Amino acid sequence: QVQLVESGGGLVQAGGSLRLSCAASGRTFSRYSMGWFRQAPGKEREFVAVINWSGGSTYYADSVKGRFTTSRDNAKNMVYLQMNSLKPEDTAVYYCAACESGTLLYTLEGKYDYWGQGTQVTVSI
Repeated sequence: QVQLVESGGGLVQAGGSLRLSCAASGRTFSRYSMGWFRQAPGKEREFVAVINWSGGSTYYADSVKGRFTTSRDNAKNMVYLQMNSLKPEDTAVYYCAACESGTLLYTLEGKYDYWGQGTQVTVSI
């Protein structure tokens, strides 16, 4: 069982940066691959980024590639999403999620076993 709590969301101007954090409970955190998803008002939740169990492999949605970076610190049970050059279309609730298949980089939310409650990111013009 893994419990996830996101933080770091807020209001930022276009072009600015935010760093989201996801704190995980449980001694088996390092076994999981960790994904980031987001849901904008009136839209379905979509994949943003994923990192494997060791942090050695990552994969990003085309819409954020080159602007967002995910990383993890297994010693601290933390995963991060650094978001740079933010755009108004990045406005959404951001969720972290844990997948028990720690080596595979899934983009489908149905592959993830545990979810956080989400944190709001709002990017103003």
